[in-house]
This record gives sequence, structure tokens and C-alpha cells, in this order.
Amino acid sequence: MTKKNDTRLLLSKNDTWVRPYFRKYRKLLILVLFLGLLTFICGSALMFTSGYLISKSATRPENILLVYVPIVLTRGFGIGRPVFRYLERLGSHNWVLKMTSDIRLKLYRSLETKASQSKSEFQTGKVLGILAEDIEHIQNLYLRTIFPMLIGLLLYTVIIIAFGFFSIPFALLMLLMIGLLILVIPLMSVLFNRANVYRRKEARHILYNQLTDSVLGVGDWQYSGRHDEFLTSYNESEAQVRKAEEKLNRNSRIQDLVIQVVFGLIVIAIFIWAGNYFTSNGMNGANFIAAFVLAVFPLMDALGPISQGVTEFPNYEDSAERLHSLPSIDSELDTINQQAEEVSSTSGNVSFENVSFNYEGSEKVILNNLNLVVESGSKIAVLGKSGTGKSTLANLLRGDLKPTSGVIKIDEKDISTINDMSKVVGVVNQRPHLFDTTIMNNVRLGNVAASDEEVLVAIQQAGLQSVIDQLPLGADTKVEEGGKRFSGGEQQRIALARILLQDVPIVIIDEPTIGLDPITERQLLKTMFDVLKGKTVVWITHHLMSIEEADRVIFLSDGKIMMNDTPLNLQKSNTHYQTLLALDNN
Repeated sequence: MTKKNDTRLLLSKNDTWVRPYFRKYRKLLILVLFLGLLTFICGSALMFTSGYLISKSATRPENILLVYVPIVLTRGFGIGRPVFRYLERLGSHNWVLKMTSDIRLKLYRSLETKASQSKSEFQTGKVLGILAEDIEHIQNLYLRTIFPMLIGLLLYTVIIIAFGFFSIPFALLMLLMIGLLILVIPLMSVLFNRANVYRRKEARHILYNQLTDSVLGVGDWQYSGRHDEFLTSYNESEAQVRKAEEKLNRNSRIQDLVIQVVFGLIVIAIFIWAGNYFTSNGMNGANFIAAFVLAVFPLMDALGPISQGVTEFPNYEDSAERLHSLPSIDSELDTINQQAEEVSSTSGNVSFENVSFNYEGSEKVILNNLNLVVESGSKIAVLGKSGTGKSTLANLLRGDLKPTSGVIKIDEKDISTINDMSKVVGVVNQRPHLFDTTIMNNVRLGNVAASDEEVLVAIQQAGLQSVIDQLPLGADTKVEEGGKRFSGGEQQRIALARILLQDVPIVIIDEPTIGLDPITERQLLKTMFDVLKGKTVVWITHHLMSIEEADRVIFLSDGKIMMNDTPLNLQKSNTHYQTLLALDNN
């Protein structure tokens, strides 16, 4: 998508990230613009009456009423300006908080409803860039560009009309000179800074990707003794960002200088015009010269920010492009209730039909034309050496990966058409993440709408009751960061309680007992299979502990199924399985 197209997208009816909020919060927008206009009108009126009052008071007034009225007006406008300013800021920030809240919710839904696309197409750094920069840019689009520009244009119109009552030629001159401030200079600034803005933004996104990638693997940098190399690389990338920012700052200072020069010319023009106009009309021009000249200065606060806001318009274009590249949720949200009903009636039949998979850019085939049926309510154990595709098979079923060819179905429905796989498939993996909050809150992640009683039932079913009973705060005990307060087996039981609360028809158990001692491992597996009875279970395992709990065992090798039978039949007739069982027992 070209940047020209981005501009059209940002302003067109097809825009779904910026334009909709004008309509949704239009009453608040009108109020904010009205308050902003009143703020600057009060500011100019305050300076106007102050200038007139100062000039008039310097001469002996024929009547005290000639200065009494300007005194009252000065007080009124002096109070009105900060009041309207405060209300305008309150309204505009209220608008932005509502808008950014909606955008963030939309972003999370977009990534969550198309999890497989999000994980495969969007790096963590890119998502961080969207959260940290793009949403902030859309926020600034309102605060620093749209609001100031609309208020400035309204004020521009009022100024030209006001001068038109006094002098049409001078009104046309102001039309031209103020037009330079709010139209010509901003457009010229965009023209000159456009490339630098994109260069800075691209450098920042590269920095986000590099930083998140390195931080996630910071332990490996440290253990390998190459942390200095990481710091050097990061500092070089950060220097590129600073270089782009320095160039933009230099251009911004030149732009500010030009604005100040044009504004100075406007002040001089008004000074000359006011003196000539009021003197030639037989009026005391000195009083109105000060009034009109001073009234111009508050306008700088209204017209000056427009140029800087418009300069950053390329940021908004690029942010709009990145946000529009996310999965669309409009159609998905329309069908979410219908799918919820479908999920509630899902029986859990799973079928892999001619499924092949290899990673993009790699010739190695992980799964090769695999066919597999897992009946509803059955438990299947998936064995195989490392790298044979066990976890890949689980990720495909979960929707985290898409098959290169073939189709995966749940109850004869292609899983690519299921928007929210979390309602259908649950996962107990090797290292479940526990948050630094209470046991109750960690378990409630499985179903945030669950009652306390339902959470406690899930905790009990997962075999955690004896652990809870020994804690002073019971289920309200904090698990601490990463769950380090609890053993590996207890962490897995908390994860199991989540799945029970989630109440999905299909559960993937992905080698959850790695690192556990044999007794704990057997107890945990027995608990899992007991409480998951009636659900379809796909058990990824590396050895045969508690294998008798499975209804069927398959063995993957070279991307294909090499054995597929009950544990009892394999133990009787399959020499390869007998060898594996003997090795595992030893």
C-alpha cells in the first residue's frame, strides 16, 4: 500500500480506526470545538479590552463609564478564558480516553479472534510498536492535529469575517497571511519532513523488534557471554533513531522561525492598518491600535500548533496502515453469539485430512499428508522423537499454525472458520504462566464470568484443596511472579483448574510433567485424566508413564503415523512399542 493510498484510507469512509469515532462521539466533539473556540475568543477579547483600557486610561476620560465597561469586560474575559480552557481540555481528553479505550479493545479483539494469523504474521515487537506508538499517534491525531486544526479553521473564519466588517481589502490580506500559517507552511513542512518522519518511525519499529527479541532471550545473551554485543547492537539502532529525530528537530526549529516571522508581519500589518483606519475615520486611533495589536497575540496559541500537528501527519498515515493490516473483527463480532451457540453444542470430534506442514522458507516437511481421527470423548497419546511434529500437531489443532495443505475439522467444521478457538480447545502446556496475583484470579482466567463457587469447585477438582487448606489466606493467597511460590506439580494443577473452568470440549495436554519426579508425575496425570473424563484429550508425551490411561497411542516419525492402536494391543504385538516400553520402565 502506497503512502498516498494511506492518506486516502485515513480520511475515507473505509477507515475503521479513526473516522468512526467522529460519529460515535460527535456531540462531545461539537462541545469540545465550541469550548476551544470560546477559549481563544476570550483570550483575544481579554487582550483587546486590556489594550483599550490601558490606552484609554492613559488619557483623562470624560466619563468614568468609558473605562468602567472595559474593566468589567476585562475581568469577565479574564475569568472566562481559563474556565473555558479547562472545560475544553477536560472534554478533549475525555474524548481521547474513550477513543483510545475503544481502539485498544478493538486491537485486542482483532489479535485474539484471529490468533493463528496474529501469531504467525505479527512479531511481539510489532504488536508492542502498535501499542506503544501507533495508538498514541492516533491519540495525537485528535489532540495535536484534528482539534487544533478545526478550532483554528473556525477561528480563522471568525477573524476574516470580523475584519471584513471594517475593511474588505485588509480582510483579504489577513486571509492570505493567516492562510500561510495554517495551510501553506504546514503543507510545505509535510513535503520536506515526510521522508524523515517515515525513516524515524521505521527505525523505531526495528528497535522495538530487536529489543523485544533480545529481552526475551536475555538469559542466553548473558550465559553466552555476548551481552556486550547485544548492548552495542542496540545502541547502534538507538543512534539511528536519535539521528532521525535530530534532523526532524532541526527542521522543526526552522519551521518555528518561519512561523514567528510571518506572525510578526501580521502584527505589523495590523498595527499599521489600525492606526490608519481609526485615525482616518476621525476616531482616537491610539486606543484601538493597542487593542487590535494585543488581541492578535493569543491567536498564536491557536494557530501555531496547527503546523506542528500537520507535520506529523505521515505518522498517522503509517499508523493507520499498520492498524488496518490487523485482522478485521467487524464480521466476526456480528457472528460471535451464533458461534457461541455452536461451541456449546460441540461434541469434540477431531479429524486431520491429508494435512501437511512445513515452515515458510524451509524445505523440511514436519507433517506429511497426515490423516487422523480422534473420536469425541476419547484420549489419544501422541509419541515420537523430538522434531517429529508432536507439538506442531497440537499447534495446528489449536489454530496457532495453519496447515500448508489439507484441512483440520472439529465436528466436520473447518477450524479456520472458528474465530475464537479458546471456546473450543484448551491447553495445558509444559510451563503454564501464573500471574502475580491470587490463586482465585489465576484460575478465573479460564472464565472471567465464573462465580467464586465455580472457581473453588475447579480448584478442588484439580486436586489443590489440600494445598489451599494449608495456606493462611486459602485461595486468596498470591502465587507470586511466575508462580514461584508453588512447586511444578502445583503450578500444573492451577493450570488444570483453569481448563476445567474454561469447560471446553477438547483439551491438549502438551508434556506437562517435564521436570517432575515420577510419583508427582503419575499423580498429576491420574488427576488430569480423571477430571477430563468425557472430553476429547490429545496428550503429547515423550515417554510412557501412565500410558494405560490413553484409549489410543500413535507414534509420529518423519511426519507420518507409524503406529496407531490401543496401548494393550501395541504391547502385545508391536515390537517397536515393546522396546519403547522396556526402555521407559528401565
